[in-house]
Amino acid sequence: MQLMDLPMDILPEVIDHIIKPQHLASICLVSNAFRAFATNRLYERVSIYAWHKEGKVKVVKLFDTLARYAYLALHVHRLEIRDFPKAFTNLEDDLFSHVLRGLKNCVNLRSCTWTRDGSLNSEILLALQRCSNLRELEVNGHNDGNYDPRLLLGFTELNRISLIMPSLPVVSQLRPWLSITGHTLRALTLICKASSIVTDGTLESIAPFLVNLEHLYLTGCPKATHKGVWTIISANAQGPLGLGLEGVSPKFDMDVFASQCISSCALTRLRSITLTVHQQLPLNEWTKSVIKLLSASPLEFFQIYSTGVFFESPMTDIFWQQLISAHGQRLVRFSVHRMLIDLEAIMNICVKCINLEQLFVVVEPESLENLAKCLSHAKKLRTIHINYPLEAFMDSLPVLQPAQASSIIEQCSPTIVQFGCNTKVWQVGRTISVDGSGVLQARRHLMPYESPDVPEQFLVVRT
Repeated sequence: MQLMDLPMDILPEVIDHIIKPQHLASICLVSNAFRAFATNRLYERVSIYAWHKEGKVKVVKLFDTLARYAYLALHVHRLEIRDFPKAFTNLEDDLFSHVLRGLKNCVNLRSCTWTRDGSLNSEILLALQRCSNLRELEVNGHNDGNYDPRLLLGFTELNRISLIMPSLPVVSQLRPWLSITGHTLRALTLICKASSIVTDGTLESIAPFLVNLEHLYLTGCPKATHKGVWTIISANAQGPLGLGLEGVSPKFDMDVFASQCISSCALTRLRSITLTVHQQLPLNEWTKSVIKLLSASPLEFFQIYSTGVFFESPMTDIFWQQLISAHGQRLVRFSVHRMLIDLEAIMNICVKCINLEQLFVVVEPESLENLAKCLSHAKKLRTIHINYPLEAFMDSLPVLQPAQASSIIEQCSPTIVQFGCNTKVWQVGRTISVDGSGVLQARRHLMPYESPDVPEQFLVVRT
């Protein structure tokens, strides 16, 4: 049977497994039938990152295409512009008009990310407001000299808002903005990078409009304490599904916050939590309070990292044991950064977390052989990422060779699809062969990472 003989109704299923844009572009050239399915897949998500080769050139070509060919812009549902020439808006009018026209043509756009500092202006925001289907907005919040923050109030039906490095004028618009779109809002992320602009007063002022919020993530907000966060949690109608408290105030009293949440059953729906350990906190008391905080939650995703000092494993062993005892049956992701975990704790995780799919841990390089034995007990494991303790290798970090990585994945569950060590990430592919008895065998091998998504393990540490 030839490829062209396949029924057309299974073609979308085949194309869904094609990830790289250049491969999808080639598929569009096969035939009219292939182009009909592949074009939508090629354009439904468009991403430009700072590390892409000739990223700024691609920006120009992208918006030229979207401006000239409106039928292609119709396919765009998700637009991620993480690299954009700062001087682009000062170029000749014809070039920038293509950007605006291209955005206006994206009438089916549902999600927009525009994060480079100094690249977002008022005209772009006005163009995005014409995208009536837009439900998710992630933008750089540094508006000074770039855009009028009052224009944010024109986005009235958002489900998700993410503000990166918001300036005081932008933060001052949160209350009036959320009073308009709060009824539809399900996720709010504020990433401030140690700015003191977001305070308890800020959180208290917006709490009345966040009754339907399902996900709250605060990063680098050193003036936000348990008082402001509790105001939002207590005002919530059903309780959050996801909570991130990263780099908040050292005065955040976890024990008081835990008592408030437990007494009011506020976290009985919580599935995901991300926490940072501040070096000024007494670790034993803090971990006990975290266990208390999560005691009534059906937790599935657990992420934690240290913002400063590197914690050795004996300091956290009891914490891991208690966490696994309480939530091991449900945990899908267990992610720990800048905190060393001993092999006994990892074995406990792999054995008792029967639904574990993602494991991110810090181990010593000499422990890799024994680590592989631990990983073999995680029967549903799909993603594993190993970090070495950076403090122990200040001069040069050991490099995990592909042969070593292959040896580890051979001992993992057949479900494994991704493996990484420090800054290197591979996909795990399969080579099918027939042995002498005619039995099909699948041999695992490492492949370059192809997904347009940034690997999840690189998104955890943000402070």
